[in-house]
Amino acid sequence: MTLFAERNFRVFFAGYATSLLGSAMSPIATTFAVLGQHGSPAELGFVMAAGVVPQVMFMIGGGVLADRLGRRRVMLTTDAGRMAVQASLAALLFSGPVPLWAFVALAALRGTGEAFFTPALGGLRAEIAPRERLHDANALLSVVYSAAMVVGPAAAGTLIVWLSPAVVIAADAASYGASVLALSLLHLPGVSRPAHTAWQDLADGWAQFRRHSWIWLTTLQWSLLNLFTYAPYILLGPIMAERYLGGSRAWGIVIGAQAAGSVLTGLALVGRRARRPLRISVIGTVAVPLPCLLLALRAPLPAVAAAAFTAGAGITLSGTFWQTAMQQRVPAALLARLTAFNATGAFALGSAGLAVVGVVAETTGAARLLGFAAAWGLASGVAMCFVPAVTRVRWENGSGAGERESFAPSGAGYLRSPQEK
Repeated sequence: MTLFAERNFRVFFAGYATSLLGSAMSPIATTFAVLGQHGSPAELGFVMAAGVVPQVMFMIGGGVLADRLGRRRVMLTTDAGRMAVQASLAALLFSGPVPLWAFVALAALRGTGEAFFTPALGGLRAEIAPRERLHDANALLSVVYSAAMVVGPAAAGTLIVWLSPAVVIAADAASYGASVLALSLLHLPGVSRPAHTAWQDLADGWAQFRRHSWIWLTTLQWSLLNLFTYAPYILLGPIMAERYLGGSRAWGIVIGAQAAGSVLTGLALVGRRARRPLRISVIGTVAVPLPCLLLALRAPLPAVAAAAFTAGAGITLSGTFWQTAMQQRVPAALLARLTAFNATGAFALGSAGLAVVGVVAETTGAARLLGFAAAWGLASGVAMCFVPAVTRVRWENGSGAGERESFAPSGAGYLRSPQEK
């Protein structure tokens, strides 16, 4: 029986896919709307940082709230709010020039919604798929995310040229309605009244996060990777595209190629298992800095797109096996909180990076900063492949997984094919 025979997974998948398509187009539209009206890399960095800082501030609280009140309730509320935010931004763009403070404020509101949605999604995965199929659910959700990133940026680049960024952002606002509808149709058990205070729930989540050394080590890796590698990539990538690759359409091709790598890798992972899932996960991170390297060398568009394709494959490889390892070792009732701690740690330094990358690039030069980003990403990824706490995590089969940290395999697991905030 396929996962799509499960009603809850099928309904959620449809709404999530529709919403993701709009969300995949929106960042391209926002980026070129800001560049078109303001033009400074530093100002673009402020807008991008405004979308990430609230996630750092509120995501841990969002994880506690999702586990206490129910993941679906939190996701419904946040998607309705984000629909209103994007509709407001579209209306402002249709009416004329938008001041920088409005871009920043609306990005902050959208980021706040993301802060509550992300940990709730981390917990909802365990409610809409059988435990033995969670790895396949992770892979398929990565596929639909990446597929949206293939179609979305390319469509956004074209629509921006033919119409305007406002049209793209209005479409994103409408797409949130599909998510709200799908979430409202899920059949999930009721949420029992919490037995502990919110502070105790927070303490329990932190204790679980500290207990699993591989979780906080990989969180630290991604925190530094986001600061030194990914923040320069997402901020300076479109600027380099505008300077020498051909503008928004070229950048849409690069992002689409990255997503295509994720899609094909995610499809290959369905039904696959890895004896040492965390080792495979960190191997995937080695591919992440490759687009930075090609952009630093001012490589032609096909080469940059090929590097982005490889990076997309690595991100999905990393994320799918990491999610499965956590689901096997962490009790389901704590998944939203653990997702929140992980995501907060991973985004914390990256948000600061977005605020300063533009300023640093104006001093050092974008190409030189992207070269450093590539060097850091490659060196840190290779180093993590040899950390014992990561390499000894093994695949677990069986209903008892998740109640303990165990480094001994509870069943046969093997890597049959290679495989992602």
